[in-house]
Amino acid sequence: MMIVLEYHSRGDLGSYLQKKGRLSPSKALRFALDIARGMNYLHECKPDPIIHCDLKPKNILLDNGGQLKVTGFGLIRLSQISPDKAKLAQPASHIDQSNIYMAPEVFKDEIFDRSVDAYSLGIMLYEMIEGVQPFHPKPTEEVVKMMCLEGKRPSFKIKAKSYPPDLKELIEECWDERPVVRPTFSEIIVRLDRIVANCSKQGLLKGTFKFPWK
Repeated sequence: MMIVLEYHSRGDLGSYLQKKGRLSPSKALRFALDIARGMNYLHECKPDPIIHCDLKPKNILLDNGGQLKVTGFGLIRLSQISPDKAKLAQPASHIDQSNIYMAPEVFKDEIFDRSVDAYSLGIMLYEMIEGVQPFHPKPTEEVVKMMCLEGKRPSFKIKAKSYPPDLKELIEECWDERPVVRPTFSEIIVRLDRIVANCSKQGLLKGTFKFPWK
């Protein structure tokens, strides 16, 4: 079987963030909406949702129009436990121990659901507004253990006025250690849209935010 993917000359989000560093609130929100819409499509697939389980900047490509496209789903083999629950099909030792976007339940080789992808988005959103990965410059293997085994989360160093209200709260819910607390991607889209609308009313994003579909 051959899988043909669309070519994206602008590379992946990981390379983009390494080059650009901290993103403007408008761009971070636009990128977050792109990712959330793509993931919501996968999670709402019938008859069974598609759990990505490897959502990270390297698996998100930037097209010529500046829009993000989610790729890399299906690369990690999963054993389906129920329509909405899965487990790693390969030994946990085969998983990248330096993947800071990996949810704790995946790292611990436990049964998980689609909320693992919301966790990954929370980490990426933090990276977009802070300009660095969590607990930078600690080694990523150490950071994964801190977050997945010790339940630690990084502090927000950028002043709250530098990014939209309620975004910090959304990030904290996405990366919550308890899967049940994490919002679904349909909920994430609604909340991101609300954040954009509120910021537009307050003039926080005036002249900087452009929807990709307009």
